[in-house]
Amino acid sequence: MTKAVRLISSLMLLSLCTCAHRAVERKPRYDYSTMDKRTAAAHKKIVSWLDHCVATEQPVALASSVRLDSVAIDEASAKMAIYFNKPFSYPAYRPDHVAAMYAGLRNRLGRRYRDYRITIYALRQPLEQLVPNLYRSGFQDLDRSRLAKPSPVAPVALVRPERPLFRPHLGLLGRTIDVRPSHGWYYDSHQHRWQWQRPRLFQTVEDLLSYSFVVPYLIPMLENAGATVFMPRERDVQSLETIVDNDDPAGYHEQAEPDAPWSTAEEKGFAPVEPLLSASVNPFRQGSSRHTTADAIARRRATWIPDIPATGEYAVYVTYAASPQHVPDAHYQVHHAGGCSEFLVNQQIGGHTWIYLGRFKFFKGRHAENGSVTITNQSDYPGLLVSADAIRFGGGFSRYQREGLESRRPRFCEGSKYYLHYLGFPDTLVHDLSGGKDDYRDDYVSRSEYANYLYGAPFGPKNDRQAAGLGIPVDLSLALHTDAGINRSDTTIGTLAIYSIEGSDSAFVFPHGVSRMANRDLADILQTQLQSDLCALYDPHWNRRALMEAQYAEVVRPNMPSALIELLSHQNFLDMMFALDPRFRFDAARALYKGMVKFLAMQHQRPYQIQPLAVTHLQTHFSGHRQVTLRWQPQLDPLEPTAAPDRYIVYTRRNDGGFNDGVLYPSTEAVLSGLQPGVIYSYKVTAVNDGGESFPSEILSVCWQEDGRKPLLIVNGFDRLAGPARTAG
Repeated sequence: MTKAVRLISSLMLLSLCTCAHRAVERKPRYDYSTMDKRTAAAHKKIVSWLDHCVATEQPVALASSVRLDSVAIDEASAKMAIYFNKPFSYPAYRPDHVAAMYAGLRNRLGRRYRDYRITIYALRQPLEQLVPNLYRSGFQDLDRSRLAKPSPVAPVALVRPERPLFRPHLGLLGRTIDVRPSHGWYYDSHQHRWQWQRPRLFQTVEDLLSYSFVVPYLIPMLENAGATVFMPRERDVQSLETIVDNDDPAGYHEQAEPDAPWSTAEEKGFAPVEPLLSASVNPFRQGSSRHTTADAIARRRATWIPDIPATGEYAVYVTYAASPQHVPDAHYQVHHAGGCSEFLVNQQIGGHTWIYLGRFKFFKGRHAENGSVTITNQSDYPGLLVSADAIRFGGGFSRYQREGLESRRPRFCEGSKYYLHYLGFPDTLVHDLSGGKDDYRDDYVSRSEYANYLYGAPFGPKNDRQAAGLGIPVDLSLALHTDAGINRSDTTIGTLAIYSIEGSDSAFVFPHGVSRMANRDLADILQTQLQSDLCALYDPHWNRRALMEAQYAEVVRPNMPSALIELLSHQNFLDMMFALDPRFRFDAARALYKGMVKFLAMQHQRPYQIQPLAVTHLQTHFSGHRQVTLRWQPQLDPLEPTAAPDRYIVYTRRNDGGFNDGVLYPSTEAVLSGLQPGVIYSYKVTAVNDGGESFPSEILSVCWQEDGRKPLLIVNGFDRLAGPARTAG
């Protein structure tokens, strides 16, 4: 074919395509042929009002996809019901928006409907019901159907310090929260390889980016407020791991009086199984556990002494048998490089899995005095049982196998499917719903079923609502993701919030009868707090995307209030300029934490207080013989008036050890005496109020010398976390 013929053919084809395009008649937006005259007239006025709202973005910004579904006019009772499609529900409505909506609509409809009772519906809900309880004008306006059901007996917390320095009773004390950073390393059976679930962009990948908000920032904030936090991925970035089981004669030791020995429990316990080859193999049903009878005084103890592979920070996890016959206050002591930290664990719940105690520094090798965990039979409930099974130190390096190929990544990199198998959760209820055919789907579905199994009947997983689970009441579940999308202007893609008002069983209430509209409240509060804080601190035009109701597994499956936050776009330059800044990560996490506190305070009809920001201007000076004085200044939060501190905790470290559990001080000064010559003392300070504890200050160190040596001053010259254009503020 010659060039001329090809050109003529192309022009003819273009002409045909153009003619065909013009010949297609656009269907009318609405079909009035089936409406009576009065309904059609009202319908057109409502559409005119709606188009005006979309064009002016007043009283709220509405998407162009908003449509009027139907109008029902009841002349006999003087009522009009106006139904809009789902995008009409995407804005975050407030009482003034609702009032303006009704006023504008009445004005457009005119005198004929002046005396009608008009109701606007979206999501089959009256428009005013889309306003969260937190933002309603008065107590009488609350929707009580979405408030938490009062518990006749307050549940005993799963893990708590034995002698806490303070009680954050206006924070999250006694609450249990499930937080799920997105994605993770997984096995793709179609490509027969392990890989990330999302692409590598801007020197990171979403599988690790959301994790970098949750683990270093959000989880410590929640725990500092008193919450017990669960996560379906490994939370310890320590790639080394050692496990001491009760069947390990080298590391496990028992002490007991002759008349009250330890004995082997009938029920199966933990045994190390590596690599995990079959989804049906539960490592917590492959071994044994020990138990003894509780007493008012400690007459028996068991000790686990690990062989730590390298000096460093390690998370400590415990496992035990749980039942109503076990004590709710098992006494654990963690002996670490900073001293001894003591915990009470409720062994009536949370059995046969790894339960997190904390993260501590340990020295390499076996050191019983500063590298061990001990449990005693002391309890306020003598006669019940105390269980001792295994202790895990460190997150570890995964040897999970799929079709003969090992993961070969630190465990914290992996998706939840594999970690939940490692935690002993049942395959057919939680982590292997596809029968090994689709790890990608199993991974995102397992996260919600994990929270359901933590809670147990009647809040159990979809495949068995009556599964006993672990018996741990979960108050809230948050999935934190980042999204794709590019903006060609110099603005952010911003934050999308997703929720569902319908469960996977098609119910509009949770198993205990609370309305799933609580999910919208949670999503709205979190998104509102994020936009408010990020606009104030980083970008006054931070984009608030839709507040979207959708049937995502992350929000439709959980049997407790839940939300999915797409924080920002990992594909857009400006979003990622913020996301890679650790200050932004802290403030975004703090906004999420504040949103959770406010939501739960409203759910339980209680006051709240937000934990303080870290102290500033920490300084030390020798104020006497072998004496040092520490001074600091509180940092007030201009975004949160409740976050003022009223107490402080000073933590101390000797030489290269770890920090102790701290000492509480009522003012901004601490005088510490009895310094030992030649010992390097390091200090950090946190601020405290009834809402919780702040992040720590910088660490300052001193060393008292008595041999006449001249003092040495070390200056920390670290003064920036980003490039020059991002250091302001």
